[in-house]
Amino acid sequence: MYNHQPVLVAEALEGLAVNEDGWYVDGTYGRGGHSIEILARLGKHGKLLALDKDPEAVEHARRNLATDPRFSIKHGGFEHVHKHVAPWLEGRLLAGLLFDLGVSSPQLQSPERGFSFIEDGPLDMRMNPTEGITAEEWLRQVNEAELADVLRRFGEEPRARQISRAILRARAQAPITTTGQLAEIIASASRSRPRRINPATRAFQAIRIHVNKELRSLESGLEACLSLLAVGGRLCVISFHSLEDRIVKRFMARQVKGDPAYSGLPEIPLEARPTLKLIAGLIRPTQREVDANPKSRSARLRIAEKLGTAF
Repeated sequence: MYNHQPVLVAEALEGLAVNEDGWYVDGTYGRGGHSIEILARLGKHGKLLALDKDPEAVEHARRNLATDPRFSIKHGGFEHVHKHVAPWLEGRLLAGLLFDLGVSSPQLQSPERGFSFIEDGPLDMRMNPTEGITAEEWLRQVNEAELADVLRRFGEEPRARQISRAILRARAQAPITTTGQLAEIIASASRSRPRRINPATRAFQAIRIHVNKELRSLESGLEACLSLLAVGGRLCVISFHSLEDRIVKRFMARQVKGDPAYSGLPEIPLEARPTLKLIAGLIRPTQREVDANPKSRSARLRIAEKLGTAF
């Protein structure tokens, strides 16, 4: 049994300002924590479409929510949100869209998925295990410079060069095929420096982000949202590390300001005007939630509302 606790549920639902007849998208179903709460607030004419690139999450949704006629689930990532959502809307526009980013508890708690450095398992790390290359395949062919760059950019790892050298030295002796092997290599390269967190944390995060193209997917998904939201529709994004939050913050700030080329001019074309307005500021979990679910500590929620534009 997975111990799955969705974070910032009350805050996200308040941010979405759910209209009982509105049509909504949960861009990251996970295990349905947010979807269930959205459905609880919808009337008989409201609709919810959930997306997830993990087949196990899709199966969970079909097993638990398929009998609700207001609910639909599609297998796919939010980077393709327009492709999945536009046909479902049939000309309508969304009242709200929620992204809950990062890896889910069931993925972390399944050793066979390869996300965890705590329990040994195959070095996979793909959120969609039916496509793309595994972490093992990538580590088999990556060079030292690229590996160090990934560790530095996506994991903000201060010992990126030392760890990348250690991984390549180990790879030259024998293939690296399990999470336990990789975690031990990273730990060995980090032993001279005490760490507040497990020495494998940042490196595993970086490799996972790279293998799944997570930041590029986030940028694509955010851009696609603008044409799907109705005027007054809400975009809510929950992130768990600074790289994700920085992308969300900059995207929303850019849409709030509009095209800077027209700043200060009396006539601004519709396509250059602001498309979003911010709702509240940065929202973090309460201490009560952190005490009940320590994994929520790093969560950040940002909310924006669609303005009348040329979209």
